[in-house]
Amino acid sequence: MGTTERAGRKEWIALGVLALPLLLVSMDVSVLYFAVPFISADLGVNATEQLWIFDIYGFVLAGLLITMGSLGDRIGRRRLLVLGAIGFGVASVAAAYAQSPEQLIAARALLGIGGATLMPSTLALIRNMFHDPKQRSKAIAFWSAVMMGGITLGPVLGGFLLEHFWWGSVFLVNTPAMVLLLVLAPVLLPEFTSTARGRFDLLGSVLSLAAVLPAIWGIKEIAANGASALPVVAIVAGLVFGVLFVQRQRTAAHPMVDLAMFRNRAFSGSLAANTVGTLALVGNAVFLTQYLQLVHGLSPLKAALWSLAPSVLVGGAAPLATALAGKTDRAYVIGGAFVLAASGYGVLTQVHPDSSLAVPLTGAGLLAAGLVMVMTLVTEAVVGSVAPERAGSASAVMETCSEFGGALGIAILGSIGTAAYRADLPSNLPPGVAEPVREGLPAATAAAAHLPAELAGTVLTTAQHAFTHGMNVVALVGTVLLLVTAVAATLTLRGTAPAAPAEEPASEEAELGRVS
Repeated sequence: MGTTERAGRKEWIALGVLALPLLLVSMDVSVLYFAVPFISADLGVNATEQLWIFDIYGFVLAGLLITMGSLGDRIGRRRLLVLGAIGFGVASVAAAYAQSPEQLIAARALLGIGGATLMPSTLALIRNMFHDPKQRSKAIAFWSAVMMGGITLGPVLGGFLLEHFWWGSVFLVNTPAMVLLLVLAPVLLPEFTSTARGRFDLLGSVLSLAAVLPAIWGIKEIAANGASALPVVAIVAGLVFGVLFVQRQRTAAHPMVDLAMFRNRAFSGSLAANTVGTLALVGNAVFLTQYLQLVHGLSPLKAALWSLAPSVLVGGAAPLATALAGKTDRAYVIGGAFVLAASGYGVLTQVHPDSSLAVPLTGAGLLAAGLVMVMTLVTEAVVGSVAPERAGSASAVMETCSEFGGALGIAILGSIGTAAYRADLPSNLPPGVAEPVREGLPAATAAAAHLPAELAGTVLTTAQHAFTHGMNVVALVGTVLLLVTAVAATLTLRGTAPAAPAEEPASEEAELGRVS
């Protein structure tokens, strides 16, 4: 086995190029928050269409991640990245100039397809460019920070653009960055194609899509509207197709996902930790956003700007995690990061309607900082524990787990919060307002706007106290969950090596691609 080649200036500049699609794809999840009222007024969007405009991007992205990760391993990761950039740029223009809700929904679906090609390609290319484990850890820390930054900056950028331009600008901003990527990618990024790729598993691709899409749709539908027959059937159908997908991967001559990867504790344990971390992060974001806007009365843009405050803690989290993992077993760092995140939830258990903004923002900052540390280290573990030719499919599996974690966070923690909210409401609510108040704080706020001042104040105070109580209960559950996960992750990942497979590329073709 030869010596591990260290990355040079070209690779670090190329990492900056990879940040372009990652930033935009992560921003596209949240950039629509402020634009929907403008889109609704312009295109006449009804409630169902509005939900599809929001959700279709995430559904398609999640459903195609495994397919695109496997496809990149076969046709070339840089080639797939470039194709995805073209598709993402064209779809962004189509979304910006959509003339009907149906056109916008179709454009958002195309954006999801483009996003599914870009996400696993960026992480897999990092595996190909950075063969030295220490350098790769730093590169993945940067990758994690960019992804988190994109999700945080999305609402702020959306609010800024909507104050100066029309709603289509929130999509059109993607195009110049995609053009820049098309120019720089062939010059700076290496190509990598697995020599063990074989024929593309079309049946496996269909089964993965049939497993992921109905399961995530069912989870989100239950979170939004409660349990009913159709979403439950969808989840069961997704699980059945998931079993069929696994069976297909066991028997296929050239599987999309090498199931042997899951026998590696570093891989499977990191996936589980990543799923729990995403669940906790997304579950809290749902409540924090409503708290800032509907309890403290901040405008959406002011709420988004205040939500940047925790970035002071989050900004150094990924580099700190990498530095600590270089000095001790990363399992202990991951466990400690979960404890740090749990302390953030602990602070959130003390939030009240009249709390200073410093309290929820400090809690959110500690939670996010701890979970960014977790995600940085488990991402490095997932990518580093597989051979370079499997990096695309491994990255796609990890990102699919993140999508499931986010959906579960909304469904599980959202349901717990809703139940606690309703349990805290008094039984003698005034006639005519009981139903909207029981529905949730947004509905109670909307109903209060049409009531006499004294009654409106009573309704709002009651709903805000009940909402904050629900938020406290969710934070308590989150604290326990993260502390249990801290112990489990430490025990599971203790002693796992940072990079199990050989660092050299698997073939002469890969070696040539790495320096091209």
